[in-house]
Amino acid sequence: MPKLPKKYLESILKEKDKTGLEINKPPEGDEPVSEEGEFSETLYERLNLFVDKGQEPVRLDKFLTARIENISRNKVQQAIEGGRVLVNNRPATANYKIRPEDNIVCFSDRQAMGEEIIPEEMPLNIFYEDEEVLIINKPAGLVVHPASGNYTGTLINGVAYYLQKKNKTVSEQTLPRFGLVHRIDKNTSGLLVLAKTGVAVASLAKQFYDHTVKRQYIALVWGDLQNDKGTIIAHIGRHQRFRKLFEAYPEGDQGKEAITHYEVLERFGYVTLVRCILETGRTHQIRVHMKWLGHPLFNDETYGGDKILKGTIFTKYKQFVENCFSICQRQALHAKTIGFMHPVKKVEMLFESDLPPDMQQVIEKWRNYVNRLKT
Repeated sequence: MPKLPKKYLESILKEKDKTGLEINKPPEGDEPVSEEGEFSETLYERLNLFVDKGQEPVRLDKFLTARIENISRNKVQQAIEGGRVLVNNRPATANYKIRPEDNIVCFSDRQAMGEEIIPEEMPLNIFYEDEEVLIINKPAGLVVHPASGNYTGTLINGVAYYLQKKNKTVSEQTLPRFGLVHRIDKNTSGLLVLAKTGVAVASLAKQFYDHTVKRQYIALVWGDLQNDKGTIIAHIGRHQRFRKLFEAYPEGDQGKEAITHYEVLERFGYVTLVRCILETGRTHQIRVHMKWLGHPLFNDETYGGDKILKGTIFTKYKQFVENCFSICQRQALHAKTIGFMHPVKKVEMLFESDLPPDMQQVIEKWRNYVNRLKT
């Protein structure tokens, strides 16, 4: 039986801020939770912001609402009223007009992550490792972090065991969340970067927050895209009715801004292979954006891609698609590329992984199917 959740908010709030960031503690309550128990990629329990020199005067509550992911203006105002937002080391009011070079520190009133990370031995596909960072090629079907319904058997349980085996002094206290600074969905495969030191945690987390990390995904989507290249700009927020799902809001009146660039790699008539480049990192961003564009990911049961959306009515075609579904039993999405500035070496690091066998086989089947139709 897994241990009961460990509550340690007080220790987090009392801890001295050495790096400026207390990284990626998934809060409870209003944060978006997917069906896999995942949260959006960049969440902070404590956040230190330095206002740019060219920043125009704007209300503090409006500024923070725009800068912090997945938070409402009302929540920001409550935090300010509760004294959990400091400007230049002093409590401020919601209507305070921020000034260039102001230092803003935010504290969360939410309980820190409720699930204790229990180290577990498991195989890890380590793509790259040095003294500061660890790159793992995650298989589809593996949850990244413990959450409700997935207390053990997650990637981070395995990472905790691996790091502690190499260094017994590593713990959640010395390395919060064992260096996790972003996530990918349970049924998405691909590259994930983790930090091995506090310096690396601060550096990588800021790069994710500033959207400077390079991330490219390969996706197989339904339909034949009209354009070879394009950019999808539509806010992403909770579905108004089904709260575990997310929806695109092109008018920008709900959710948070999300930007996805895409490029067609290969056309198969009924499905298309595309490269997606993330400019932002919202929960289910590619899956929601492609659905909104009218091209759900192939076999994405959450967003309607697990049905035959394009093609013929012939029985052989239906059997062909069902066979593809049985080979790739998840959304056809792979985090192929990740690039960032090394926290210590200060050189750009870029990593690329091959498509997993299930996606490779399905793509090849579609390629052969289309070629047979041409002959």
